[in-house]
Amino acid sequence: MRPLAIVGPTGTGKSDLALEVAAALRDEIAVEVVNADAMQLYRGMDIGTAKLSVAQRREVPHHQLDVLDVTETATVARYQEAAGRDVEAIAERGALPVIVGGSMLYIQSLLDQWSFPATDPRVRARWEERLAEVGVAALHLELARVDSAAAASILPTDGRRIVRALEVVELTGKPFAASAPRIGAPRWNAAIIGLDWDTAVLDERLRRRTDTMFDRGLVDEVRALLGRGLRNGVTAPRALGYAQVLADLDAGGDGSAAREPTFIGTRRYVRRQRSWFRRDHRITWLDGAVAGNVDEVLRIWRDVS
Repeated sequence: MRPLAIVGPTGTGKSDLALEVAAALRDEIAVEVVNADAMQLYRGMDIGTAKLSVAQRREVPHHQLDVLDVTETATVARYQEAAGRDVEAIAERGALPVIVGGSMLYIQSLLDQWSFPATDPRVRARWEERLAEVGVAALHLELARVDSAAAASILPTDGRRIVRALEVVELTGKPFAASAPRIGAPRWNAAIIGLDWDTAVLDERLRRRTDTMFDRGLVDEVRALLGRGLRNGVTAPRALGYAQVLADLDAGGDGSAAREPTFIGTRRYVRRQRSWFRRDHRITWLDGAVAGNVDEVLRIWRDVS
């Protein structure tokens, strides 16, 4: 069973489109969704990741949601293995696997079977010491000097990935991206759909999305997760929204001042997602503002040979 992947920037409506596909195919074939949003892997990180509730999933099975505690580290390698098993098990059941998300490396690792470069604990420890010494922003600038492409694709607040990129560059003598797979025929012959909007319209959607998260209780969600060890995590506390709320709380605020930085950070992240995904010639792009996208998605899925 050929999988369908629905990818693209944050806030474009990928999850809703996947559910529309499931509804359209209800009388033909079962659909199961495989999440490809790194932060939706975490239990309890619901509001800030716009995770669909069980009721909102409309009885469509979803995989790779709520599989990690906030103290655990999300890794591309772990995701690739677990999500790959999910896709193949769904297909073996005769159902359609629909991969949905915007986490760039996660999606590429899954569809291109990324072979991960070796690691050296001593080299990594040295870069981690450098991170502690100069801070994440300065280390991101150091990465930009030796590998501008890697720096452009990694958040300047993501110390773990900055360290990993510098480790790979040192060990291989090549840019971090050189360890990524070549874009070729997608694994499982998957059909890949990209969903996007006009920039001005998407910015407004992101503004409303951010306001909705804070109005629904993102700050309270962060406070609850602090009791479950959020600060002890490596990846979870760096998630958009959560990192900004934590920073405001640490500064003595009540979390409300994190609203605007969250919107700005999300908008910046969307620009990086666009740059990344637009390099992939296999993606057929659809305008989120156009009615009838589900029909076009199904046509593309059926036509992929």
